Amino acid sequence: MTKFVFVTGGVMSGIGKGIAAASTAKLFQFRGFKVSIVKIDPYLNVDPGTLNPIEHGECFVTEIVWNFQPVENGEKFQISEIDQDFGSYERFLNVNIPPSHNITSGQIYLQTILKERKGEYLGHTVQIIPHCTDIIKDRIKRIAQEEKLDVLVIECGGTVGDIESTVFLEAIRQLRLEVGRKDMVLIHVTYIPYSEAVGQLKSKPTQHSVKMLQAAGLQPDFLVCRAPVELETDPSVRAKISLFSNLPPEAVISNPDIQCIYDLPLIFERQNLGDSLCFNLDLKPKTLSCIECISDWRKTVDLFKNTNKEVTIAMPGKYTSITDSYVSINAALRDAGAHLGTKVHIRWVDTEYLDENAVLSADGMLNTPGFGSRAVEGMIRCAELAMEHRIPYLGICFGCQLLYIAYCRKFLGLEGANSTEIDPKTPYAVVDKMDDQKAIKLMGGTMRLGGYPVILKPNTRLSSVYAQGEIIERFRHRYHIMDDFMKKNDDKGMVVSAVDKTGKIVNALELNWPNYFCVGTQFHAEFKSRPTNPSPIYTAFLQAVLDKKFGKPI
Repeated sequence: MTKFVFVTGGVMSGIGKGIAAASTAKLFQFRGFKVSIVKIDPYLNVDPGTLNPIEHGECFVTEIVWNFQPVENGEKFQISEIDQDFGSYERFLNVNIPPSHNITSGQIYLQTILKERKGEYLGHTVQIIPHCTDIIKDRIKRIAQEEKLDVLVIECGGTVGDIESTVFLEAIRQLRLEVGRKDMVLIHVTYIPYSEAVGQLKSKPTQHSVKMLQAAGLQPDFLVCRAPVELETDPSVRAKISLFSNLPPEAVISNPDIQCIYDLPLIFERQNLGDSLCFNLDLKPKTLSCIECISDWRKTVDLFKNTNKEVTIAMPGKYTSITDSYVSINAALRDAGAHLGTKVHIRWVDTEYLDENAVLSADGMLNTPGFGSRAVEGMIRCAELAMEHRIPYLGICFGCQLLYIAYCRKFLGLEGANSTEIDPKTPYAVVDKMDDQKAIKLMGGTMRLGGYPVILKPNTRLSSVYAQGEIIERFRHRYHIMDDFMKKNDDKGMVVSAVDKTGKIVNALELNWPNYFCVGTQFHAEFKSRPTNPSPIYTAFLQAVLDKKFGKPI
C-alpha cells in the first residue's frame, strides 16, 4: 500500500516549500523506494498556462501531454503546462513527472460542475463536502495505485489560512482518517524570521501557523522551519516551538539559508528526518546502499560548491522583476556551470528600459522566452549586440525567434521584419503562427506542447553538441520561424540546424561564423536539465563563454 506524505505551508509564501517537498521525496529515494510528487494549486485556473510569469513564476512543461477528461465521454483538455515546482521535483528525483500530478482548484470544480450537468449527482445537493473532497482524494489515490508507488509526497500550495486552500486541507483531514496514522504523515513548512534589533529568531509566527493548521483538524508530525540561520544558533527556539506545537524536539527540523539548494536533503539526513519518516510510516529501506546513494548525491552537491571560475551571463527579458519567471533556465545554467567548475552569475536585463552596457560587459547572453509585444524591441536589440560584438549567444523559444528577426533586419536588409505576434502588419513576416494554430480560438492548453522529436542536421554545431541525429525536447509555442527568407540569402551564415519530423517546423538555427557560438532553439532544453546530467546545449553554451573569456584549453 502506498504511504502518503503531505506537505503544507504556513506564515507566508515563497519560503521554499517545493524544495522541502522535493528534498523529502529524495530521502525516500535514497532508501530505494519508488516515490513521486503531486502538487496541489488552489487557484481556479485549470493550469498555469495563461498566468503571467511575473505573478505566478515560470510555467513548467512536461514531456507528455495529459488529456484531462472531467467526465466520461466528455470533452478533453490538453495539459502539459504545470506549476514551476515540478521543475524542482524532476531535478531532485531525476524522473519525468506526468502533468496529471498537478491538481488545481479549477480542475476539481470544473469536474464537479460537469458531473452535475451530466446528471451524475441526480437527487443530491452538490456541495464542497463530500463531492469536491471526494474528487481530490480519488485523484491522489488513483495516482498512487496506477503508478504502484511506495511513497507519494503531496505538496499543498498556498499557506494555511487561505480561503482557497480550505477544501484541500479538508480532503487531507478526511484521507488521514481513512488511511490511518501508519500510512500518512504531515509535514508543515513554516518561516521563522530573525529580528536584527534583538538578535533572535522569532517563533511566534510558526506557533500561530500551527494553531491554524490544528483548527483545520490537522496535527503536523514534523515541522520544517525555514530561517536565515540554523535553529541551533538559538537553542531555546526549538524547545519553544516543540512545546507550543505539541511535537517532540526532534520533530522540529531546521531548514536554513544555504548556498546550494541540492544540499537540503543532506541537511535533513543529518537531522535524521529520513529515518524518522520511515519509522512513522512503518517502512524498512528497500536498498542496502543508502549510504552510497547519499554519498553520490553529496558528490553532486560538492560540484556546485567547489567552482574555480566565474562568468556573468546577461539575461534580457520581459519578466525580470521576478527571478522565478526563469527558474528552470537559472537552474540549467547553474547545472552546466557546476560540471564545468564555474559559478554562473546571472545579470537580469529589463529590455523595456535597456541598458546596453549591462549587455556588452557580460561574458555571454541568453535571450529568454516570452509572449507579446512589450519590451520586445529591447530583446531584438540585444540579439543585434550579440552578433555585432560576437558575444556568445543562446536564444530559447522567443529568444530564438527574436534572434532570427534581428538577423533578418541587420544582415538580410529586411527593414521592419517581425513576428506577426508582435506586429500583424509587418512587411516581412519572418515569424508567423503555425498553420494548425491559425483556427484555434481558445488560449488555454492549445499551443504546441510537450516532448517532440527533434531532427538534427548533420555538420552543424547542434549535431556535434548532442552527438546524435534525433533527440526529444519539450516545446511550448504557437509561432515558428519562416525559413524561406533565410533560403534566399544562404550566404550570410544563418542555417537551420534542427527541424521536426515533417521538415516544416524549424526547431533550431545557428550562425556558422568561425569561432562564434550563436544558437537559437525553439525547444526548452532547460526543462530536461538535471544537476547530475546538465543539458548538452546549455553546457556547450557555457563552454563557449569560458573559451572566449579564458581562452580555449590546449
